[in-house]
Amino acid sequence: MNSEYSYKNINWFPGHMAKARRLMEEQLKLVDIVIELRDARIPEASGNPLLKELSKNKPVLIILNKADLSDPNKNEIWKDYFDNCLLVDSLNENITKTIVDEVKRILKDKLDKAKARGIRKKVLRAMVVGIPNVGKSTFINNIVKRKVAKAENRPGVTKALQWIKINEDVELLDTPGVLWPKFENQEDARLLALIGSINDEVLNKEELVIFGLNYLKENYKGLISKRYEVDENSDDLIDDIAKKKMWLTNNNKIDYKKTIDLLLKDIRSNKIGRITWQDVRE
Repeated sequence: MNSEYSYKNINWFPGHMAKARRLMEEQLKLVDIVIELRDARIPEASGNPLLKELSKNKPVLIILNKADLSDPNKNEIWKDYFDNCLLVDSLNENITKTIVDEVKRILKDKLDKAKARGIRKKVLRAMVVGIPNVGKSTFINNIVKRKVAKAENRPGVTKALQWIKINEDVELLDTPGVLWPKFENQEDARLLALIGSINDEVLNKEELVIFGLNYLKENYKGLISKRYEVDENSDDLIDDIAKKKMWLTNNNKIDYKKTIDLLLKDIRSNKIGRITWQDVRE
């Protein structure tokens, strides 16, 4: 295993995503602001260029979700990199007031103009967008304090649009997770696959694990050795981990399918550590 490994290209664009894009285009005229959820572990790769194109005439609030899983030393760097950005742990953090206050701050001019025209109570409408498996449903359920969006740790669960009322001031429009038809940057595609935003059925999981382990060796030295008690610079790293963890078949041979699945699970669940898989690009 080495950094010169040759990876196959990744593409995944289910039909319901094309339909979702058309629906989002139609609904954008009804909203005041777009709330884009990104994964704090891959802040750039989890930003959909189609969403940027669709929302170019609307203010955008970027939510770097799952910030409890990403590198705390890089979180603030990424937060400062984006305009109108919040770091959020929507699984454990009480975020309702934070989100509502930030939406009102960004839309203060619109609220002031409405007040000047005699509109005492202007209801702000926000469209919530994001790639699959970025935690959008969990984020929405947290804000409204009840289960209104189906949340599962796999891509492609939300497939329809729905309006959700937070309070008297703000309403949310939930949308399906949308990817784009072609990944121009295949490293971004691998990062999306690594954290689970692309259906595993179309991926080579062994390649993903090799990609992930190589990145960790280069950028987070010592974490692999600490987690698995092996020499992370070994030429047979996956084999060494399998033997150490006893991920073996009944014949005492390495169970490669089990090993790859469990290594990928460890990466996605941050068992190896809090990792940010991207640095701010120059």
